[in-house]
Amino acid sequence: MELRQLEHFVAVAEERHFTRAAERLAVSQSGLSASVRALEHELKTPLFSRTTRTVRLTEAGAALLVEAERTLAGARAARDAVDAVRGLLRGTLTLGVEQCVAGVSTARLLAAFHREHPHMEIRLRQEGTSSLLEGVAGGRLDLAFAATVSPPEWRGELVPLARERMVVLCASGHRLARKGSRVAWSELPGESFIDFHPDWGPRRAADEAFAAAGVRRTVALEVNDVHSLLELVHEGLGIAVVPHHFSRKPEARALTTVELDGAHGPAYESVVVLPPPRAMSPGAKALMRLVREAPLR
Repeated sequence: MELRQLEHFVAVAEERHFTRAAERLAVSQSGLSASVRALEHELKTPLFSRTTRTVRLTEAGAALLVEAERTLAGARAARDAVDAVRGLLRGTLTLGVEQCVAGVSTARLLAAFHREHPHMEIRLRQEGTSSLLEGVAGGRLDLAFAATVSPPEWRGELVPLARERMVVLCASGHRLARKGSRVAWSELPGESFIDFHPDWGPRRAADEAFAAAGVRRTVALEVNDVHSLLELVHEGLGIAVVPHHFSRKPEARALTTVELDGAHGPAYESVVVLPPPRAMSPGAKALMRLVREAPLR
Protein backbone atom coordinates (compact mmCIF):
# COMPACT_ATOMS: atom_id res chain seq x y z
CA MET A 1 0.00 0.00 0.00
CA GLU A 2 1.49 3.33 -1.09
CA LEU A 3 0.77 6.87 0.03
CA ARG A 4 -0.04 7.73 -3.58
CA GLN A 5 -2.80 5.10 -3.60
CA LEU A 6 -4.26 6.50 -0.38
CA GLU A 7 -4.20 10.02 -1.85
CA HIS A 8 -6.09 8.73 -4.90
CA PHE A 9 -8.60 6.88 -2.73
CA VAL A 10 -9.26 9.92 -0.49
CA ALA A 11 -9.73 12.20 -3.52
CA VAL A 12 -12.36 9.88 -5.02
CA ALA A 13 -14.07 9.53 -1.63
CA GLU A 14 -14.28 13.31 -1.22
CA GLU A 15 -15.30 14.11 -4.79
CA ARG A 16 -17.57 11.03 -5.17
CA HIS A 17 -16.57 11.09 -8.81
CA PHE A 18 -13.56 9.60 -10.60
CA THR A 19 -13.33 12.30 -13.28
CA ARG A 20 -13.42 15.18 -10.80
CA ALA A 21 -10.90 13.42 -8.56
CA ALA A 22 -8.55 12.90 -11.52
CA GLU A 23 -8.81 16.59 -12.47
CA ARG A 24 -8.12 17.61 -8.88
CA LEU A 25 -5.01 15.43 -8.71
CA ALA A 26 -3.88 16.29 -12.26
CA VAL A 27 -3.67 12.59 -13.23
CA SER A 28 -5.37 10.61 -15.95
CA GLN A 29 -8.70 9.02 -15.09
CA SER A 30 -7.47 5.63 -16.28
CA GLY A 31 -4.41 5.88 -14.04
CA LEU A 32 -6.57 6.89 -11.07
CA SER A 33 -8.98 4.00 -11.66
CA ALA A 34 -6.10 1.55 -11.94
CA SER A 35 -4.61 2.84 -8.68
CA VAL A 36 -7.90 2.40 -6.81
CA ARG A 37 -8.44 -1.08 -8.31
CA ALA A 38 -4.94 -2.10 -7.21
CA LEU A 39 -5.71 -0.92 -3.68
CA GLU A 40 -8.97 -2.87 -3.66
CA HIS A 41 -7.13 -5.94 -4.95
CA GLU A 42 -4.54 -5.64 -2.19
CA LEU A 43 -7.22 -5.26 0.49
CA LYS A 44 -9.34 -7.99 -1.12
CA THR A 45 -12.58 -5.95 -0.90
CA PRO A 46 -14.43 -3.26 -2.88
CA LEU A 47 -13.94 0.24 -1.49
CA PHE A 48 -16.55 1.94 -3.69
CA SER A 49 -20.00 1.06 -4.94
CA ARG A 50 -20.03 2.27 -8.52
CA THR A 51 -22.94 2.98 -10.84
CA THR A 52 -23.11 4.97 -14.07
CA ARG A 53 -24.02 8.08 -12.06
CA THR A 54 -22.74 7.71 -8.51
CA VAL A 55 -19.67 6.59 -6.60
CA ARG A 56 -20.26 5.72 -2.96
CA LEU A 57 -18.07 4.32 -0.22
CA THR A 58 -18.71 0.76 0.87
CA GLU A 59 -18.57 -0.09 4.57
CA ALA A 60 -14.94 -1.13 4.11
CA GLY A 61 -14.23 2.09 2.22
CA ALA A 62 -15.70 4.22 5.01
CA ALA A 63 -13.50 2.44 7.54
CA LEU A 64 -10.40 2.94 5.39
CA LEU A 65 -11.15 6.64 4.83
CA VAL A 66 -10.67 7.46 8.52
CA GLU A 67 -7.29 5.75 8.67
CA ALA A 68 -6.20 6.99 5.24
CA GLU A 69 -6.80 10.62 6.24
CA ARG A 70 -4.87 10.06 9.48
CA THR A 71 -1.99 8.37 7.62
CA LEU A 72 -1.72 11.13 5.03
CA ALA A 73 -1.85 13.78 7.74
CA GLY A 74 0.99 11.99 9.54
CA ALA A 75 3.05 11.84 6.36
CA ARG A 76 2.55 15.56 5.76
CA ALA A 77 3.51 16.29 9.35
CA ALA A 78 6.70 14.23 8.96
CA ARG A 79 7.72 16.13 5.83
CA ASP A 80 6.87 19.46 7.44
CA ALA A 81 8.92 18.60 10.54
CA VAL A 82 11.99 17.90 8.44
CA ASP A 83 11.55 21.17 6.54
CA ALA A 84 11.13 23.04 9.82
CA VAL A 85 14.49 21.71 11.06
CA ARG A 86 16.04 23.03 7.85
CA GLY A 87 14.53 26.44 8.57
CA LEU A 88 11.88 26.18 5.87
CA LEU A 89 8.16 25.93 6.20
CA ARG A 90 6.75 24.13 3.21
CA GLY A 91 3.72 21.99 2.60
CA THR A 92 0.11 22.81 3.37
CA LEU A 93 -1.63 24.47 6.28
CA THR A 94 -5.28 23.47 6.38
CA LEU A 95 -7.49 25.29 8.84
CA GLY A 96 -11.20 25.49 9.49
CA VAL A 97 -13.19 28.46 10.67
CA GLU A 98 -16.68 29.24 11.90
CA GLN A 99 -18.45 32.03 10.06
CA CYS A 100 -17.74 35.48 11.56
CA VAL A 101 -15.90 33.98 14.52
CA ALA A 102 -15.09 36.57 17.19
CA GLY A 103 -11.64 37.35 18.55
CA VAL A 104 -9.52 37.08 15.42
CA SER A 105 -9.39 38.56 11.92
CA THR A 106 -8.97 35.48 9.75
CA ALA A 107 -8.10 37.49 6.63
CA ARG A 108 -5.41 39.58 8.35
CA LEU A 109 -4.06 36.52 10.13
CA LEU A 110 -3.68 34.49 6.94
CA ALA A 111 -2.19 37.45 5.09
CA ALA A 112 0.46 37.84 7.79
CA PHE A 113 1.16 34.10 7.74
CA HIS A 114 1.57 34.14 3.95
CA ARG A 115 4.03 37.02 4.15
CA GLU A 116 6.14 35.16 6.69
CA HIS A 117 5.89 31.75 5.04
CA PRO A 118 5.35 32.25 1.29
CA HIS A 119 6.18 28.63 0.47
CA MET A 120 3.32 27.27 2.58
CA GLU A 121 0.07 26.55 0.77
CA ILE A 122 -2.97 27.71 2.75
CA ARG A 123 -6.28 25.89 2.59
CA LEU A 124 -9.34 27.27 4.36
CA ARG A 125 -12.57 25.43 5.13
CA GLN A 126 -15.63 27.23 6.54
CA GLU A 127 -17.77 24.74 8.48
CA GLY A 128 -19.90 24.36 11.57
CA THR A 129 -18.38 23.59 14.95
CA SER A 130 -19.09 19.85 14.97
CA SER A 131 -17.49 19.41 11.55
CA LEU A 132 -14.48 21.46 12.66
CA LEU A 133 -13.97 19.26 15.72
CA GLU A 134 -14.16 16.14 13.58
CA GLY A 135 -11.71 17.65 11.11
CA VAL A 136 -9.07 18.39 13.73
CA ALA A 137 -9.58 15.01 15.42
CA GLY A 138 -9.21 13.15 12.12
CA GLY A 139 -6.20 15.11 10.93
CA ARG A 140 -8.10 16.70 8.04
CA LEU A 141 -7.54 20.14 9.63
CA ASP A 142 -4.36 21.35 11.33
CA LEU A 143 -6.41 23.58 13.65
CA ALA A 144 -9.73 25.39 13.69
CA PHE A 145 -11.37 28.58 14.93
CA ALA A 146 -14.68 27.48 16.41
CA ALA A 147 -17.39 28.69 18.78
CA THR A 148 -19.25 27.35 21.80
CA VAL A 149 -17.21 24.19 22.31
CA SER A 150 -17.88 22.35 25.56
CA PRO A 151 -15.04 20.41 27.26
CA PRO A 152 -16.76 17.00 26.86
CA GLU A 153 -16.76 17.55 23.09
CA TRP A 154 -13.03 18.13 22.83
CA ARG A 155 -10.35 16.54 24.99
CA GLY A 156 -7.50 18.41 23.31
CA GLU A 157 -6.39 21.98 23.84
CA LEU A 158 -8.80 24.91 23.51
CA VAL A 159 -7.25 28.38 23.37
CA PRO A 160 -9.81 31.11 24.28
CA LEU A 161 -10.23 33.94 21.79
CA ALA A 162 -13.27 35.92 22.91
CA ARG A 163 -16.31 35.77 25.16
CA GLU A 164 -19.31 38.05 24.76
CA ARG A 165 -22.97 38.31 25.67
CA MET A 166 -25.89 37.45 23.43
CA VAL A 167 -28.31 40.21 22.40
CA VAL A 168 -31.59 40.49 20.50
CA LEU A 169 -31.62 42.09 17.06
CA CYS A 170 -34.97 43.28 15.72
CA ALA A 171 -36.36 45.69 13.15
CA SER A 172 -36.85 49.27 14.36
CA GLY A 173 -40.64 48.92 14.21
CA HIS A 174 -40.78 45.73 16.26
CA ARG A 175 -42.55 45.79 19.64
CA LEU A 176 -39.31 44.90 21.46
CA ALA A 177 -37.58 47.91 19.91
CA ARG A 178 -40.23 50.17 21.45
CA LYS A 179 -39.77 48.75 24.96
CA GLY A 180 -36.32 50.27 25.46
CA SER A 181 -32.88 48.76 25.61
CA ARG A 182 -33.63 45.64 27.72
CA VAL A 183 -36.06 42.76 27.55
CA ALA A 184 -36.81 39.81 29.84
CA TRP A 185 -36.49 36.25 28.61
CA SER A 186 -40.11 35.68 29.62
CA GLU A 187 -41.16 38.17 26.90
CA LEU A 188 -39.63 36.16 24.06
CA PRO A 189 -41.97 33.13 23.70
CA GLY A 190 -44.30 33.50 20.76
CA GLU A 191 -41.82 35.45 18.67
CA SER A 192 -40.69 34.22 15.28
CA PHE A 193 -36.95 33.54 15.39
CA ILE A 194 -34.32 33.67 12.66
CA ASP A 195 -31.17 31.69 13.32
CA PHE A 196 -28.41 29.61 11.80
CA HIS A 197 -28.37 25.87 11.21
CA PRO A 198 -27.91 23.89 14.45
CA ASP A 199 -24.20 23.19 13.90
CA TRP A 200 -23.14 26.86 13.77
CA GLY A 201 -21.66 28.33 16.97
CA PRO A 202 -24.09 31.27 17.41
CA ARG A 203 -27.06 28.87 17.12
CA ARG A 204 -25.53 26.51 19.66
CA ALA A 205 -24.95 29.41 22.07
CA ALA A 206 -28.52 30.66 21.62
CA ASP A 207 -30.03 27.19 22.08
CA GLU A 208 -28.06 26.67 25.30
CA ALA A 209 -29.08 30.09 26.62
CA PHE A 210 -32.78 29.49 25.92
CA ALA A 211 -32.59 26.06 27.56
CA ALA A 212 -30.90 27.55 30.64
CA ALA A 213 -33.59 30.23 30.85
CA GLY A 214 -36.33 27.60 30.59
CA VAL A 215 -37.79 29.32 27.53
CA ARG A 216 -39.00 27.36 24.54
CA ARG A 217 -38.71 28.84 21.08
CA THR A 218 -39.28 27.86 17.47
CA VAL A 219 -36.76 28.83 14.80
CA ALA A 220 -38.93 29.59 11.79
CA LEU A 221 -36.19 30.68 9.38
CA GLU A 222 -32.81 28.92 9.25
CA VAL A 223 -29.97 30.45 7.25
CA ASN A 224 -26.34 29.66 6.58
CA ASP A 225 -24.80 33.13 6.53
CA VAL A 226 -24.83 36.32 8.60
CA HIS A 227 -25.90 38.64 5.79
CA SER A 228 -29.09 36.66 5.09
CA LEU A 229 -29.95 36.64 8.80
CA LEU A 230 -29.55 40.41 9.12
CA GLU A 231 -31.55 41.03 5.95
CA LEU A 232 -34.45 38.86 7.14
CA VAL A 233 -34.48 40.65 10.50
CA HIS A 234 -34.43 44.01 8.72
CA GLU A 235 -37.53 43.01 6.73
CA GLY A 236 -39.40 42.27 9.96
CA LEU A 237 -39.68 38.51 9.38
CA GLY A 238 -38.47 37.68 12.87
CA ILE A 239 -35.94 38.50 15.56
CA ALA A 240 -32.53 36.98 16.21
CA VAL A 241 -30.54 36.25 19.37
CA VAL A 242 -26.91 36.61 18.32
CA PRO A 243 -23.43 37.40 19.66
CA HIS A 244 -23.02 41.10 20.41
CA HIS A 245 -20.43 41.71 17.68
CA PHE A 246 -23.06 40.99 15.01
CA SER A 247 -24.79 44.22 16.03
CA ARG A 248 -21.68 46.19 14.99
CA LYS A 249 -21.77 45.01 11.38
CA PRO A 250 -22.62 47.67 8.76
CA GLU A 251 -25.68 45.68 7.68
CA ALA A 252 -27.04 45.89 11.27
CA ARG A 253 -26.98 49.70 11.51
CA ALA A 254 -30.70 50.01 10.78
CA LEU A 255 -31.59 47.33 13.35
CA THR A 256 -32.28 47.77 17.05
CA THR A 257 -30.08 46.00 19.59
CA VAL A 258 -31.91 44.92 22.75
CA GLU A 259 -30.09 43.65 25.83
CA LEU A 260 -31.33 40.53 27.61
CA ASP A 261 -32.01 40.62 31.36
CA GLY A 262 -30.00 38.22 33.45
CA ALA A 263 -27.31 35.75 32.37
CA HIS A 264 -28.73 32.37 31.39
CA GLY A 265 -26.31 29.69 30.32
CA PRO A 266 -22.97 30.16 28.58
CA ALA A 267 -22.24 33.22 26.51
CA TYR A 268 -20.93 33.06 22.98
CA GLU A 269 -17.30 31.94 23.20
CA SER A 270 -14.78 31.52 20.40
CA VAL A 271 -11.73 29.29 20.70
CA VAL A 272 -8.86 27.82 18.74
CA VAL A 273 -9.23 24.04 18.54
CA LEU A 274 -5.82 22.37 18.58
CA PRO A 275 -4.74 18.75 18.29
CA PRO A 276 -2.51 17.25 21.01
CA PRO A 277 0.88 19.04 21.14
CA ARG A 278 2.74 16.09 19.62
CA ALA A 279 0.37 16.12 16.64
CA MET A 280 0.66 19.84 15.90
CA SER A 281 2.21 20.57 12.52
CA PRO A 282 4.97 23.20 12.18
CA GLY A 283 2.55 25.31 10.16
CA ALA A 284 -0.04 25.21 12.95
CA LYS A 285 2.62 26.21 15.51
CA ALA A 286 3.69 29.14 13.32
CA LEU A 287 0.09 30.28 12.91
CA MET A 288 -0.52 30.12 16.66
CA ARG A 289 2.46 32.40 17.24
CA LEU A 290 0.70 34.98 15.07
CA VAL A 291 -2.66 34.39 16.79
CA ARG A 292 -1.13 35.48 20.08
CA GLU A 293 -0.01 38.81 18.61
CA ALA A 294 -2.41 41.60 19.66
CA PRO A 295 -2.64 43.42 16.28
CA LEU A 296 -4.20 40.37 14.70
CA ARG A 297 -6.80 39.84 17.41
